[in-house]
Amino acid sequence: MQGILGRKLGMTQIFTADGATVPVTVVEAGPCVVVQRRTVEKDGYEAVQLGLVEAKPPRKVTKPMQGHFKKAGVTPVRHVEEFEIGADESLNPGDAVKVSIFKELEWVDVAGTSKGKGFQGVVRRHGFRGGRATHGSMFHRAPGSIGGSSYPSRVYPGMKGAGRMGGDRRTGKNLLVVKIDEEKNLIYLRGSVPGATNAYVAIRRAKRG
Repeated sequence: MQGILGRKLGMTQIFTADGATVPVTVVEAGPCVVVQRRTVEKDGYEAVQLGLVEAKPPRKVTKPMQGHFKKAGVTPVRHVEEFEIGADESLNPGDAVKVSIFKELEWVDVAGTSKGKGFQGVVRRHGFRGGRATHGSMFHRAPGSIGGSSYPSRVYPGMKGAGRMGGDRRTGKNLLVVKIDEEKNLIYLRGSVPGATNAYVAIRRAKRG
């Protein structure tokens, strides 16, 4: 099994044996349940659809999803996601996947939805330098020229400008697993993880760890 679903709890720090401080992100990883098995014969690829089991099940579940969970024989969950597996993996609907699939000092990739920043200017959104901050400049945080008036008389597609920032799918790569608490389903990852507190994340073994 290559990954698991979790929920970001926040950041803290851990002290190593030699007294060094390690900033870590705490993720409540699992327990997860297998909702569906994808096969080469039926779907063209090998994967499993995992659902994150939470303390409070969802109150409202659409009828199509009710049938989906009923077919698998599992309790409805809020968040599901697919993970690739090998053809020899014996995972079937209803099987449990826990944080014990990972080991300490292992490298993982964590994907999640970044924090939404709303409508932002080019200085914050794209890191533009801006103009002079002196009195009378009248060009402090503006984007500068975005196209000539005579030619091309329009703005080229893809031009960096102000707009909505954040709220995108992002992946933090090569994060070190510092500690695992199997009793509480917690995994401690060195560094930051995309997303706000209580956001859903997907933890996979690093491809280039």
